[in-house]
Amino acid sequence: MNPTTPSSESDPVWRPALVLFVLLSLVTGLLYPFFVTGVAQAVFPHQANGSLIERQGQAVGSELIGQPFAQAGHFWGRPSATGPMAYNAGASSGSNLGPNHPALAEAVKARIDALRAADPGNTAPVPVDLVTASASGLDPHISLAGARYQVARVARSRGLAPEQVNTLVDQHTETSLFGFLGEPRVNVLALNLALDAPRP
Repeated sequence: MNPTTPSSESDPVWRPALVLFVLLSLVTGLLYPFFVTGVAQAVFPHQANGSLIERQGQAVGSELIGQPFAQAGHFWGRPSATGPMAYNAGASSGSNLGPNHPALAEAVKARIDALRAADPGNTAPVPVDLVTASASGLDPHISLAGARYQVARVARSRGLAPEQVNTLVDQHTETSLFGFLGEPRVNVLALNLALDAPRP
């Protein structure tokens, strides 16, 4: 009596693999993304849509991505090492220059000189975040010290009292997460938009 063997036509070996492929494609490619997107839109709509900052109904930027500011009447953010332009979200990166690299030392010196030239009367030490780029090149925040360092220049350029500008800095200072994660920081774009807003 010859043993019987299953035929490839009655029980193809590829059928379980195909079924599993289709099932996992539906779960991981459709159901899970739709579920996560729906929860995000329902619970965190602002963050899920890019944490956009709007002015007069128009998006002017994101809370998560810095922008270049060079006018004396604006606060300046952290330097950005992205190319071919600063704060290029499509090329997020640091400079990859080591701490002893001559090019880094020259870049830092040039940034210090620019800050000193913009505010010659300011003899305070320059906060390190104003002269060094972040690892992403997109950091939208500066330290509270970095903001305070620029108050006199911004106030003078705008004809405001330093106390007025300091008040805006206080209003836009974000505290540490849960009270102990990170340092107090200031979102540069939000602060500059507040400066540009009409005053009563």
